[in-house]
Amino acid sequence: MTPSPQQLTELLVAWGDGDRAALDKLMPLVYEELRRLAHKYMGRERAGNTLQTSALVHEAYLRLIDQREVHWQNRAHFFGIAAQMMRRILVDYARSRNNQKRGGGAPRIALDEAVIVSEERAADVVALDDALKSLAKIDERKSQIVELRFFGGLSIEETAEVLKVSPGTVMRDWTLAKAWLKRAVTSE
Repeated sequence: MTPSPQQLTELLVAWGDGDRAALDKLMPLVYEELRRLAHKYMGRERAGNTLQTSALVHEAYLRLIDQREVHWQNRAHFFGIAAQMMRRILVDYARSRNNQKRGGGAPRIALDEAVIVSEERAADVVALDDALKSLAKIDERKSQIVELRFFGGLSIEETAEVLKVSPGTVMRDWTLAKAWLKRAVTSE
């Protein structure tokens, strides 16, 4: 049975208030949702580029359950944070691959050794991260929308809820951000 967003929100709030039993009930529920989001994201990858969905989910999951100072507002807030973590994991891994390719001695991040990312894919992730950082300097909200929608797989409505703006604002910003990022990434 899939829990309602309200049930997840209640468990998240209880966990944030220190209820360990809520965490025990919550984790199997959000873990499956994280797997679905990661699988959906990985399905958009080019043919021939593979990344173990489970390795990405496991690393994000471990980082999420280690959060102690976060007061979870709701389901969308939780998955928004998850999206940011997945993005950081992917970017760190891509940068590590690029450093190794160039002979750098960068330390590896804690991803399963089964993770396979092509050099081309690693460069794409790094280019996207650089473009997102540039966009954030110009318009932080548009950058957050890309992060939540692209990396987190959140819907327009869920993204609006996390950012406390209207769905129409999210749609407009999403459209403009995609165009800006496409131009920024292709011009590099």
